[in-house]
Amino acid sequence: MRAAFSEPLKTAGRRHRTARFSGQFALRFLLVLLAAVPAHAHDAGVSSSEISVNGRVVAVEINALARDYEKAAGVRISEAGSGSVNAVALAVMTPALLGYVRGHVGVFSDGVPCEPDDGRALAADTHVTVTLVWSCPNDGALHYRLSLFRDIDPSAQHLASVTIEGSKQDFALDKNTPELALSGGAHSNFQVATHFLAAGVEHIFLGYDHIAFLIAIILWANRLWPVVKAVTAFTIAHSITLSLAALDVVRIPGTIIEPAIAASIVYVAVENFTTREVTKRWRETFLFGLLHGFGFASALEELGLPRAKLITALAAFNCGVEIGQVLIVAAAFALLSAIDRWQISGASKSVRNPALVHAVSFAIVVLGSYWFVSRTIAS
Repeated sequence: MRAAFSEPLKTAGRRHRTARFSGQFALRFLLVLLAAVPAHAHDAGVSSSEISVNGRVVAVEINALARDYEKAAGVRISEAGSGSVNAVALAVMTPALLGYVRGHVGVFSDGVPCEPDDGRALAADTHVTVTLVWSCPNDGALHYRLSLFRDIDPSAQHLASVTIEGSKQDFALDKNTPELALSGGAHSNFQVATHFLAAGVEHIFLGYDHIAFLIAIILWANRLWPVVKAVTAFTIAHSITLSLAALDVVRIPGTIIEPAIAASIVYVAVENFTTREVTKRWRETFLFGLLHGFGFASALEELGLPRAKLITALAAFNCGVEIGQVLIVAAAFALLSAIDRWQISGASKSVRNPALVHAVSFAIVVLGSYWFVSRTIAS
């Protein structure tokens, strides 16, 4: 009798420990997802510059938000409510503001710093326009180097429009590409492709909303084929709308797209509480992928597409997004499969623990709802 009762008790004990571990793991997974939400103290807006090269003289007009200058340079030049620049305060703080700009923007000739003029700063509503002119005496190759606002936001973006002998080109500068050549020819297709490929990978790894959407889609999947179909549908859909938006064929305001993306995340996460069917989810993944493509297009626009090499930049960015996406989904699916195998050792078929799926889905619902409300209010 003792032996007859002891085996069920051991089995029940193993199930209890498995369920307890799964609950603990689900809670930890929830905390990881919540921790993934960006919590920067200050995200800098996208700054820009108009650069004109005339021989050995480089004139630069930089435009950026007044509040970015305030945070970075420790000055106070804008009104508290509207953010508009106070002209009197700007006049007083101009030396400090120009000192900050000179320390983070420069023109170099064969690596040697060129000498800037005194410069000036003018109010432009909520922005400040700084004008500086560099004179380079030697005949070396000219480069424009910038780290503006990266001390307050490492991911700060800067768009540069360069005019040389009547020819104009657009470039994007960031922490990965901090400088550009002002002489010696334009960037090659390979350079453009490398830059935008890396930007695509970085964007998807920092695109927490896109990651949350994909994870919600695959949470019930215990076979690879439904995952492949869902990811392929998402890829095809967002590639279509990304291309249409980048080529100016179709444009939808971000005030509509961003809340809609958040709503799509909530929808697929809530669906995990009502159904475990994953084989047909590729259809809704395709539909919602069209929305996410417009979101990718907004990020691509901020990078500054070089019109002369538009197709190269677009294709490279899209490939970068796909590389990052495949890595993330593969890692998530492998982790879920490993948990399945651990929970039921020796089982011939993986069985997903509902507690895990529901906990992670709940976390994604919370995140999606937060994004929806914040994006709706911001719009």
